Amino acid sequence: ETGYQRRVHGGESGVELYAEKVQNRALSAITQAESLRYKLMGGLAVRRACYGVLRFVMDNQAKGCEIIVSGKLRAQRAKAMKFKDGYMIRAGHPVTMFVDSATRHVLLRQGVLGVKVSIMLPFDPEGRIGPNKPQPDAVTIFNPKED
Repeated sequence: ETGYQRRVHGGESGVELYAEKVQNRALSAITQAESLRYKLMGGLAVRRACYGVLRFVMDNQAKGCEIIVSGKLRAQRAKAMKFKDGYMIRAGHPVTMFVDSATRHVLLRQGVLGVKVSIMLPFDPEGRIGPNKPQPDAVTIFNPKED
């Protein structure tokens, strides 16, 4: 009997997992947070790793990106570093549709670093790389009618 079966009080309930390839990994906050995590665990400098991820995300049609790394970065004293590029919304209902966020913990020798990645997705009428509904404050300007 596994720990999971004890926790859900189930007998031989088979756990089924489905793995699917991410459509656009550059616009997935979870994928980018994991990528940053492995870069930091591999010993890459924080600034270099974050700017690399930021560049990759912004080069793949994201509207904006923000990466926050906090913890003991170099010295004993903990601090936070923010890396931002582009346009990011933070309030209202559109945040749930347009902003993809992920948080990961990086266990290093000197302590734990926290990594937060937020990616502002672009408007996409087909709905493949971003939401198919435009932002409520988006303004479209039509050409004047000829009389």
